[in-house]
Amino acid sequence: MDINNVELMEKVRKFTLASVKPSRYEHCERVAQTAMILCELFDIHPWKGYFSGLAHDMCRDLDDQTLLSLAAHDNRPISEIEKQKPLLLHGRAAAVKLFRDFGVDDTDILQAVARHTLGCEKMRPLAKIIFIADKIEPGRPQSNQKYREPFYTMSLDQMCLTVLDENIAYQKSKNKPVVAQTLAFRESLIRDIQKASNGGAQ
Repeated sequence: MDINNVELMEKVRKFTLASVKPSRYEHCERVAQTAMILCELFDIHPWKGYFSGLAHDMCRDLDDQTLLSLAAHDNRPISEIEKQKPLLLHGRAAAVKLFRDFGVDDTDILQAVARHTLGCEKMRPLAKIIFIADKIEPGRPQSNQKYREPFYTMSLDQMCLTVLDENIAYQKSKNKPVVAQTLAFRESLIRDIQKASNGGAQ
């Protein structure tokens, strides 16, 4: 796909505007802008960050059956908790829609959109950026400039782990379960951070 395809961007924007409530679309725009900043920081094409951020919640307001139906086309199993809470599938559903209906075949973008909710092991840098941007965009209650500043001194994995730990703590405070996939993501981040601190040694 053409990484600078303005027409594609506008098609996705139009779909998102029509499919989610206004406050959700505004969140998508803020995630897109935050992702651009992070992409520039970590030497990733900013357009990829903006596009992924704009698209990440494009299916967030679809009904449960539609989410289940879309996610079933990505050739990965749907877990019991995802069956019980189909909203968890909105990223996977969006990635399927991007591939199937919009012709998006960039694997970095598709993973970033699909995995932004729960995370996973072996996430690529763009996926980590969208995971982070979704949590720290300036519309989030805690996300003022003082809150965000320390993140820009961290490595990408450290940034991701910090955001993830905050999210896990919040889930626990609400007596919500933390799924195994998210815990595996956390362990993989810790391993990678330790490996980096040892100069890349195994």
